[in-house]
This record gives sequence, structure tokens and C-alpha cells, in this order.
Amino acid sequence: MNIHEYQAKELLQRFGVATTRGKVASTPEEAEQIARELGDVDLVVKAQIHAGGRGKGTFTNGFKGGVHLVKSPGEVRDVAARMLGQTLVTHQTGPAGRVVNNVLVAESAEIAREMYFAVLLDRASAAPLIVASTEGGVEIETVGEKSPERIMREPVDPLAGLHAFQARKLAKQLAFDSAQLKSASKLFDGLYRTFIACDCSMVEVNPLVVTTKSEVLALDAKLNFDDNALYRHPEIAALRDIAEEDPREVEASKHGLNYIGLDGNIACLVNGAGLAMATMDIIKFYGGSPANFLDVGGDATEKEVTEAFKILMADKNVKAILVNIFGGIMKCDVIAQGIINAAKTVRLSMPLVVRLEGTNVEAGKKMIAGSGLAVIAADDLADAAKKAVEAASSKSQKPNPK
Repeated sequence: MNIHEYQAKELLQRFGVATTRGKVASTPEEAEQIARELGDVDLVVKAQIHAGGRGKGTFTNGFKGGVHLVKSPGEVRDVAARMLGQTLVTHQTGPAGRVVNNVLVAESAEIAREMYFAVLLDRASAAPLIVASTEGGVEIETVGEKSPERIMREPVDPLAGLHAFQARKLAKQLAFDSAQLKSASKLFDGLYRTFIACDCSMVEVNPLVVTTKSEVLALDAKLNFDDNALYRHPEIAALRDIAEEDPREVEASKHGLNYIGLDGNIACLVNGAGLAMATMDIIKFYGGSPANFLDVGGDATEKEVTEAFKILMADKNVKAILVNIFGGIMKCDVIAQGIINAAKTVRLSMPLVVRLEGTNVEAGKKMIAGSGLAVIAADDLADAAKKAVEAASSKSQKPNPK
């Protein structure tokens, strides 16, 4: 789960991480009032969407930039009016962009130096890892590509936590002067404590800045959370903004389905995350393009399968559906009945390729063969992928009725 920048900053402040003052507004009037409350200071207005590259983005109304430095409450109101309710397109949103429903009005900082700092979960060591760089304010991937020697990595023992000497070491590597070491170390400690206490998968500050007054601040922050741990943090779960998420993924989550939308035209319905990944890989191998990742789980009910079909068919790009099921906990004949009933309920109107394997597989195949549905049966995964690619291709080439 992701949250907005203003939410991330509010959370970081609870752990003693220094940030700039500011509040969120949903109307131009609120933005102006916040500006007046902040006092006689230079201000910044930042569009709040779940995507990076906002400063270089462009609104579909022609207004350029999702981040603007302003001088007065009146200017804050004007800028907010041109952002709120408008669609911002950045390199991370894609051409569709994202609608801006909120803006952050904050005190701007006079930046002397920008850096990058993040706490991540390193899968290789199964432990937290701090990634830092003297190159801040740009994508860390760009730094890694052009100047990999400027990226520092500091592993953290999950039992011992971040030691004071590690924080000081990082501060020195990031070229903080002696007067700033204490502030930098305190900020690093707060970021790490946020990562652990909130079950984050990532805490990223970009840029981490030193101001002209020698303040060390987290100027922008992005937090990701482990979805499986959200039950322990209802206050964080409440920060979820479903308006920023794919409507199909939101609907899938309501029914306990693991769904991620992609750009292809072959929909996949699979039980098991590993099998779903293998299914997408083999579709690509045979020249096709998967439209989604969808794991219905090992004990999917008929209702869940029906809802899965509805979600798949809601994607206008889908030209064929590939069902790849291994019957282990759930027997193939039970799954087959669920597929049959679901397909009839949603009035399936596109090619359906089904591959079944596992317990009671022959019974399941007979049920589908006798269902009256126009199902394309497959003997194995390779056969299923080839047939799905062929079906999607022929569907795409078929002329639309006038």
C-alpha cells in the first residue's frame, strides 16, 4: 500500500524526523487559509498523487508543473485552483495521468545541498538495507546507471537495529559537516524506526536536504507498506486512497483476489502466485502479452471465480482468457464446476482456454467438455499458452461489426 506525501510526512514527524511545516488542502480556499496560517514565509504548492516526477509533469489543461514555488497566499490560491480537479501527467503516471484531489501547501526550504536516503527490505539478506547517495532530487535508478559509485549501501541487523556508529558513518559518507552530524544521525534513526514500527517495505526520502541555515530536513518522502501486516496498523490502513488505485485492483481486493492489471490482451486466471508468474512468462514466450496477474488462491470459491471473470471481462483490451488451474487443496472437478457456473453467469463472449491438472482432473475435463460452453481445452501449459495466443490474435484481427 502507498500513501501520499503529506501523509508520509505526518507519519515521519511522529518519529522525530524533521520536515517542513505544511498542511493538505482540497479546495483553493483551504490552500489560501493554510498559507496565511504558515505566516510570512516562502511557500510551495505540491500536487498529491501516487506518482513521481510531479515537478516536471504537465496538466491536461495546459498548466505545467505539479510543484510550484509561490510568494503569497493569493498566489497559493491561484496555483491550487489550476491543480485541483485536474489531471496531471508525469513519466510515472503514463499518458492517462492522475486526477489531483489534494495539494500540499508547505513552507519552502532554501536548499544548499540535496541527497537521497532510503530504508528498504533486502530480499537477498532478508534484512533491512539502507541505500543512500550524495545525488538527491533525481531518480535513484538514474544515479545507479550513470554514477553507481555514488550509491552507498549499509545493511542493518534486524535484531540489533541501526547502531549509532552506523548512522554517524552514513552521515560522514554523505559529507555532512561536524555541526550537522547529530541532526543527520537523529533523522536517520527516525527513518529506521518508522520503517520497523510501521511494517514498511520502503521508506524513501528524496531529496534529503541541507538548507542554507544548516538544517537537515526530509523534504519529500515516500512510504510503502507490507499489505500482509496492515491488520496490525488500522490507523495506517485508513490512509489508503482508492481513488489513486486501479479500480479493478480495488474490486479484486474486496473479494480476496490478488490482481494486478497489465497492458496485454490475454487475461489469466490462475491459482497460486508462482503458477501465475509462470503462466505470464510462457504467454510472453509464445508471442502473446498477459493482461493481468490474477491469483485466486488455492481454495477459491465459485463466487470468487465468478467475480474474477467479471474483473477480467471489464478490461476492454482482453481478447482471450486463459484459465490455468492446478488442483491440489481444491479438486479439479470442484474448480471446473465453478468455472462453468461463472462463465454462464457473466455470459462469457470471448475465447476461453482451460488447462486443468491435479486431483480429479479427468472428472473436471469431462464436466467442462459437457458444459455446452465454447471452451478450448489444453493438455499442458505450453499447449494452453499457444492456444490462448492464437485465440487472442484471431479475435483482434476479426473486423468490428458496423
